[in-house]
Amino acid sequence: MTQLLTRAFTLGLLMLVFGSIAGCGSFNQASNRVASVVRPYKIDIVQGNMVSREQREALKVGMSRLEVRDILGTPLLASLFHADRWDYVFTLRRQGMEPQARRLTVFFKDDQLARVEADALPSEAEFVASMAAPRTDLKVPVLQMSEEQLKATVAAPGKPAAAPALPPLPASYPPLEPPTR
Repeated sequence: MTQLLTRAFTLGLLMLVFGSIAGCGSFNQASNRVASVVRPYKIDIVQGNMVSREQREALKVGMSRLEVRDILGTPLLASLFHADRWDYVFTLRRQGMEPQARRLTVFFKDDQLARVEADALPSEAEFVASMAAPRTDLKVPVLQMSEEQLKATVAAPGKPAAAPALPPLPASYPPLEPPTR
């Protein structure tokens, strides 16, 4: 009798373990289906200085460091070991878009701009246009009143429009602070 009870308990325990393992597999498949439909929100990650084509074109060989900083802003990287080099790096990661990465490096000689190396830079208008993600899930509300709504709001000629009835104002208001003793 005890052996039969032990075997039944062991069999029940094995069924519970294997049933749990089989259940995990079905939950995993269900979560994969949900993950393909529902995506979590990911914030935009913007790092560095955005340098436009117009800013690049404003740089002229022979400019001072101060003039370059006025046009481009403070460099992202200014190394002590490379005092005659400033690096401007820009990266942007947005959900549903390709990551953007651009680099511009300016070189100085005797505190004067000697040369500029840069990736292909967008104009300011191109950059702003690339930031606008097309949204298809937005519904535009109807901005037109029906004839009945127009008639209800427009007053008859020669008569002022009826204002909604407001309750009368109180004769006096309670004090803001308690009376002093």
